Amino acid sequence: MGKAQVDGVNGHAQRPLTPYESMIRGLSDRLVEAQRPIRILDAIKWDDDIERAFFEKGCRELPPVARDYYLSRPLPFDPEKKLTEFHTIERDIRRQLGEFNAPGQIMGRMCQEYRDVVHLLTHRGTSIFGEISERLYGSSSDSFHAGDPNLVDLGHMMSDILDNLSHETIFGHEEATLDARQAVDALSGRMKEYFGDTGTVRVRLSDGIVADAAAGSDYIKIRNNARFTPREIRLLEVHEGWVHLGTTLNGQDQPVCTFLSKGPPSSTITQEGLAVISEIFAFASHPGRVRRLTNRIEGVAMAEAGANFLDVYRYFLEEGYNSRESYQHTMRIFRGSLPEGAGPFTKDLCYSKGFVLIYNYIRLAVSRGMLRRVPLLFCGKAALCDIKTIAQLVDEGLVTPPRFVPPAFADLNALSAWMCFANFLNRLSLKRIQDDYAGLF
Repeated sequence: MGKAQVDGVNGHAQRPLTPYESMIRGLSDRLVEAQRPIRILDAIKWDDDIERAFFEKGCRELPPVARDYYLSRPLPFDPEKKLTEFHTIERDIRRQLGEFNAPGQIMGRMCQEYRDVVHLLTHRGTSIFGEISERLYGSSSDSFHAGDPNLVDLGHMMSDILDNLSHETIFGHEEATLDARQAVDALSGRMKEYFGDTGTVRVRLSDGIVADAAAGSDYIKIRNNARFTPREIRLLEVHEGWVHLGTTLNGQDQPVCTFLSKGPPSSTITQEGLAVISEIFAFASHPGRVRRLTNRIEGVAMAEAGANFLDVYRYFLEEGYNSRESYQHTMRIFRGSLPEGAGPFTKDLCYSKGFVLIYNYIRLAVSRGMLRRVPLLFCGKAALCDIKTIAQLVDEGLVTPPRFVPPAFADLNALSAWMCFANFLNRLSLKRIQDDYAGLF
């Protein structure tokens, strides 16, 4: 299935920018350049020596990570100079664009977030790291709306449903028949089909990533010792390709608001939510995938409540993951922090949190007759809180509509039909349905 392209965006000569547009473009380019050396996951990852030491001790001792571990790995930028740089850009945004300018407000908030990220990385291995992570990515106890269930409640509810499925259904019997090279070949073909013969998207092997696969600016990296099932290739196609690479390329296409090519943590929640909901709409997700996401919520909640690395590691073992999978899941939660007493890295909440926020936004967009705003979330590394402003900027010609949009979001007729039924079904009482249907089970 190929991409959807928005008419009037591609294949047209780019007109000269007006002085106002040039001013925005200049400030935007400065912001993009300032954030370039900041790589959160690279700065907080644990190397392979930590994993080997953990298993050599029989998985009975905490991983050997202390504050000194991070101090021995200096950041690729001077934190104080970087903080000053973002402050200067924010000041110039106010001076040149004013307090209430639409693109200026987005860029100003991004400057503040990037300063928080600098503070996050300078406090690796301390309790302050966990506090800033919570501020940037959220907490497992965050509610979606006043009086509504929170993320932990979501995790528990999903776990209860998954518990009714068999172990075989969740973890499956699909054999990982594809090695890393075969996965590269398979994904390369699918990316060519989706993105066309642009020559800009690459799939390559890598030995420096934690996950089995990860998306970069114009590429997908595959861990060179990983193995995959055909179902996992499909999920990577949708999650890493259609969404993460697609929004990056759409952001890079922006002639004025180039800041949409890069995203601070607020956009991470939105982007991961888009990726998860795209998996579901494309029927690429599966119970095992949902189980991983809900287990990560519980793992973060445990660490926030004071559980150490060994406690969380054993939790994943009890949930049916093998020793290496359990280590990897737990390490994701404690990277950047300490194995005990410093609070978790909460980014893994973004997947489920973002899904709920995006789903609710689509429901409201349908009910208010504003569904055409939904594809604008793919204009770049957009944040949901900015979608009203981005729609305004599209109308003004400062933001171009997205070139690459996943099929489910490009076909607004099918999406609106689905959501019309969903809005009605959400009004029905599940308790009453259970009572009425009791005789059928």
